[in-house]
Amino acid sequence: MNYIESPQQATSFRAHPVQSHYELDKGPGRYRIGLIALASDYVTERDFMNMRPNDDVAIFVSRILNANPCTVENLLTMAPRVTDAVSLIIPDGRLDALAYSCTSGTVVIGYDSIAASVHAVRPGIPVATPITAGLAGLAEFNAKKIAVLTPYVDDVNAKIARYIENSGLEVVAFTSFLIANDNDMAGLSPETIFNAAVEADRPDADALFISCTAIRAVDTIDRIEQAIGKPVVSANQALFWQALRATSYRQAVPGFGQLLMLETD
Repeated sequence: MNYIESPQQATSFRAHPVQSHYELDKGPGRYRIGLIALASDYVTERDFMNMRPNDDVAIFVSRILNANPCTVENLLTMAPRVTDAVSLIIPDGRLDALAYSCTSGTVVIGYDSIAASVHAVRPGIPVATPITAGLAGLAEFNAKKIAVLTPYVDDVNAKIARYIENSGLEVVAFTSFLIANDNDMAGLSPETIFNAAVEADRPDADALFISCTAIRAVDTIDRIEQAIGKPVVSANQALFWQALRATSYRQAVPGFGQLLMLETD
């Protein structure tokens, strides 16, 4: 027999109030990052949690609907959904930075459009994206000539290459797995990414940029840097670095490449 509570019974219920003294603090996270991950993304949320230096850094995640395959046309469908995704992240709580986790999506939609969509519900918050964070990270090493590794098909690769070159950098080599589906991108093992990164490097490149938040490059950045003897900047690493620094966290974070080892005043 199902028990159905009457309105009178519900209103007459009384819990015992807590008698011990209690106070409210400001909640978890001295440094708070909001993260917009793609609905199909297996990797970014995991990477952000793995890169957290301590529990003072809190990550609050929302998902945005995206479509496969990863083409320019499908990437554009995310543009009108950004604001709603941001609005679901602790809407009445404090955030110190917002990270939008799609490199190719930012390139196709445009950083200014992404930032405006975020600011519609979080006015003035610092907005990090993988491509702008990646370029900022490369600038930290004064890299002028770069090699690029991506998983994308060529209609997306062309946009990535043009965006990088328009920023003033020279792309000396562009290597890709030529994969169209995010699920397959997530299936690229760290060992596969390591081998491809070593292959993608060139002697005249100042640094290597690994694009796409859907692949597990963070797991092997230290090893790639040791193998090629130069800085490696990846999408998730740079996105986390820029968002973390925007929260005012300044200490080095070991284990994920030279970029996160840079301390700021």
